[in-house]
Amino acid sequence: MKMALTLARRGLGQVAPNPAVGCVIVREESDAPRVVGRGWTQPGGRPHAETEALARAGALAKGATAYVSLEPCSHHGKTGPCAEALIEAGIARVVGTITDPNPEVAGRGFAMLQAKGIEVTENVCAADAYYLNEGFFLTMSERRPLVTLKIASSLDGRTATHDGHSRWITGEASRYRGHLLRATHDAILVGSATAIVDDPELTCRLPGLGGRSPIRIVADGRLRLPLTSKLVRDARQVPVWLLTLPGGDENRRKAFEECGVTLIDIDPDKGGVMNMRGAMEALAARGITRVLVEGGARLAASLVRDHLVDRIEWFQAPKVIGGDGYPAIAALGIKKIDEAPGFVLRATASLDGDTVASFVRGT
Repeated sequence: MKMALTLARRGLGQVAPNPAVGCVIVREESDAPRVVGRGWTQPGGRPHAETEALARAGALAKGATAYVSLEPCSHHGKTGPCAEALIEAGIARVVGTITDPNPEVAGRGFAMLQAKGIEVTENVCAADAYYLNEGFFLTMSERRPLVTLKIASSLDGRTATHDGHSRWITGEASRYRGHLLRATHDAILVGSATAIVDDPELTCRLPGLGGRSPIRIVADGRLRLPLTSKLVRDARQVPVWLLTLPGGDENRRKAFEECGVTLIDIDPDKGGVMNMRGAMEALAARGITRVLVEGGARLAASLVRDHLVDRIEWFQAPKVIGGDGYPAIAALGIKKIDEAPGFVLRATASLDGDTVASFVRGT
């Protein structure tokens, strides 16, 4: 199952709105178990992992065990049910992790297999399977994607000096890791101030992974992003979406659209600013399951304040900038410590002098 989960990770950032699934087919032979088929969800969500693994296994699938990192689907979509394909291939046993939260599946895949006499074992590595596809689960339970906040700062949580200088706080190894994060998310989100000041490309620029650049999204309520920005100039090569408030200047809206930029209207909250929960729901409705947020401080604060941040990847350089620098997260208006949103440390790593700490939202 660990192998199936590892295969599934290959699909992260490439398979939305589907989950990233891995499948390993094993024959129990006299000397030792033998892997006869491997598969993972292909870009765009099709073919599914089970279909890929069965194709590689061929006739050797008959009587074998299939390890699948999510319950096999049971409904007809663009392709037939994976549970049905496993049955037709003569699989004798299926080992699964966790029930598919899609209401069209929700246990029916396992039940279909059992009805045909196939032995089914569930809840193997279930916690790992949920973590891997948490974005897919959240789109089903909360109608929003997984939100990962990525921060690169000094030890005292500053992202730039008092005059705005920020390049480079962290080193090359940290930037490499940051690009890997981009490759495993469906979309990358920044605020309009970050997009204007930094004029970023927001692409994945690692060798061989250029095709895994996520959809670039800017939260720009007033359509301030310059039409000459890098994002707008190559919007037809790598998609760019603008989250904006309704009622913006029609000529400017038309100019963005003529450049290939997609505009998504988000209603304001009671304070007249963009409703970020509504924004996340709008992204989920468009098939986004994983969003990486890279700046700025006010956007980060609004997402944290609304309890929308599920994970934090915090890169810290061994430097101190001081209180006159720009904070990684703007003011939250917290008066008491027990009001502060909590996170749980999951892992840490050293990156050529920098440190990256991975956090998940506390319960």
